[in-house]
Amino acid sequence: MTEPEMSYRTLGVEDLRSYLADQPALAAQLGGAPADWRIEEVGDGNLNLVFILHGPAGGLAVKQALPYVRLVGESWPLPLSRASFEQTALVRQNALVPGLVPKLLHFDEALALIVMELLQPHKIMRHGMIAGTRYPLFVEAITDFMAQTYFHTSDLALPAAEKKELMGVFAGNHALCKITEDVIFTEPYEIAENNSWTSPQLDGIAAALREDLAVKLAVSRLKVLFLSQAQALLHGDLHSGSIMLTEEDTRVIDPEFAFVGPIAFDVGALLANLLLSYFSQDGHETRPGDRDDYRAWILDAVQGCWTRFEEKFLDLWRSPAAQGDAYPKVLFADAQAETVLEVERQQVMAALFKDTLGFIAAELVRRTLGLAHNIDLEWIEDPDRRAACEASALGLARDLLVAPEAITSVSALTEAAATWRLWSPPLGASFTPELW
Repeated sequence: MTEPEMSYRTLGVEDLRSYLADQPALAAQLGGAPADWRIEEVGDGNLNLVFILHGPAGGLAVKQALPYVRLVGESWPLPLSRASFEQTALVRQNALVPGLVPKLLHFDEALALIVMELLQPHKIMRHGMIAGTRYPLFVEAITDFMAQTYFHTSDLALPAAEKKELMGVFAGNHALCKITEDVIFTEPYEIAENNSWTSPQLDGIAAALREDLAVKLAVSRLKVLFLSQAQALLHGDLHSGSIMLTEEDTRVIDPEFAFVGPIAFDVGALLANLLLSYFSQDGHETRPGDRDDYRAWILDAVQGCWTRFEEKFLDLWRSPAAQGDAYPKVLFADAQAETVLEVERQQVMAALFKDTLGFIAAELVRRTLGLAHNIDLEWIEDPDRRAACEASALGLARDLLVAPEAITSVSALTEAAATWRLWSPPLGASFTPELW
């Protein structure tokens, strides 16, 4: 047992009050006497405790890692070191994209405790989308986050030695990577204790995917990319539950799954969760068509996220910031060489888009058949309506896994999503692939 684990204890409300009272800078930020502080545990995620604190002078957000998966319990232990990886990722992200992640105020490694600025009046994006809220600045903010963090931690920007050191810093976060490897790329395609779905409506589809060799081969290839392609520092869990925002401000939170991996994994997770919200809107509208405009906004956001990310990433690659050891400038110094390199850039982004399609599919499947479902769908009370939304998402997922060559652009992706959304299975039936 390491020293941090020996001194670790889970903090309750009063424990946290006493702890912060002994931290002068943090106590001053809250103001008043400790007895005046209002503390609430609000964690609704899968792993950690999250506290919101309000004092006469201001507020704080506090996150403490638990030594197990909160969603499951003590039968699934997890190392506390994940808090250190999250803290390290936040430091790097704050340096690269200040104003797009929370400010880090305090870190206690022994307690696996992170203190950050309190984001107010920000809401978790997933909650806002269930309510039909539009975020006009979201696309520009999130694509800034992605382009800047991925490019500046890649071989396009970093010398090889510095990139390898970065890989080493996050290599120890393998326990959380293992969660991803299992719950996204393996368990949904086998009989697994962690799996769940809307039953009996999706029983047939779940069984069919478990028997579909083309699907299992495609998702296994994606797992190989996840295991082996160390392109850039990723958030590792980038979805609408890891984004807090208002109509004017966007912040990316919770990078505890951070590791150096394939860029398409993060991009795919983000786009998949937007698409899950798109499919779920049929279950949240009070009358058919009530949310047509909002559905259109979501598909515009999907297109904007890929298009603006691609544009910004390519602009960085073309800029003086491209000083990394990949594609050395000395080899492409004249106009003819630059023309050849530009063709290569376009081909690299096309390959990244193809990989993104696969990771979108894997996320759609795991959020409907595996562990840790989305409230976008779970909050649809009528199981038939919920299952219809989920079946459409799964139909798109299978297409993206077995025939990605049919989707040659992000507009083709959103068109395919719109087509699958209009597919109407008979309510109350056990949906099967034949119905697709």
